[in-house]
Amino acid sequence: MTRDLVGYGAHPPDPRWPGGAKVAVQFVINYEEGAENSVLNGDERSEAFLSEMVGAASHAARAMAMESLYEYGSRAGFWRLHRLFTERGLPVTVFGVAKAMEMNPQAVEAMMTAGWEIASHGYRWIDYQYLPEDLEREHIARAIEVQTRLTGERPLGWYQGRTSPNTARLVVEEGGFVYDADSYADDLPYWDRQHGKPQLIVPYTLDVNDMKIVALNGFTEGEQFFRHMRDTFDQLREEGGRMMSVGLHARIAGKPGRARAVARFLDHVIASGDAWVARRIDIARHWIREFPA
Repeated sequence: MTRDLVGYGAHPPDPRWPGGAKVAVQFVINYEEGAENSVLNGDERSEAFLSEMVGAASHAARAMAMESLYEYGSRAGFWRLHRLFTERGLPVTVFGVAKAMEMNPQAVEAMMTAGWEIASHGYRWIDYQYLPEDLEREHIARAIEVQTRLTGERPLGWYQGRTSPNTARLVVEEGGFVYDADSYADDLPYWDRQHGKPQLIVPYTLDVNDMKIVALNGFTEGEQFFRHMRDTFDQLREEGGRMMSVGLHARIAGKPGRARAVARFLDHVIASGDAWVARRIDIARHWIREFPA
């Protein structure tokens, strides 16, 4: 397998976004709460990633503070973000971890009622880097089965997040995903042909992502996050013909002070008049129509 370090180069294609929009803006709410590392889930140690306790230790026992920080996302933060988007009529793609969704059917029902896309975020919110290939393949199948049972439809988008070297190939092997989002390599979708058949990649982001609020190298408060979102949008709007992803988590951006920053950015995007705010599956289908494999 080789790496593509060239991409579209100096002349990316004109994506011809609907309505003549200059930027396609895509909001993701990652729904992970309850599927993180926990001895309750049969794991050897507690979660230590993406919480208010930056640099938290992982314990060979229940970590009650960590559990409650995650629970805030499903109990309160999700509903705050849900209100922000539904009040403005803006579409969302949820990266839903199957086990987390299974534990809160009310949230799943709210996603569906709002018309949001639910893409698969895998079966568990764990690091798959060294997981055996057969077990990762089994988890992909279980994620599809659980989501289909909960929603009546299989997921058409995929984002594992903490991938293994096998993930992209296993996604192509499964064969039913319209797009794979496990890439941060571009500002536009692109076709990957490394695994036997073309797979559309709709890349995601780790910089326009609230995870940097709970990282040592990240934002310290909502205003910084807002400025980064605004500046990213304004730059891409000036360039024209680009896609912007925004990554949110219910337990992070769903906190009151940070939610206000998200709200200000939503209103900035709306006021611009130059954005196509879309679900990730809508962007993928547009790309397939305009630039078929």
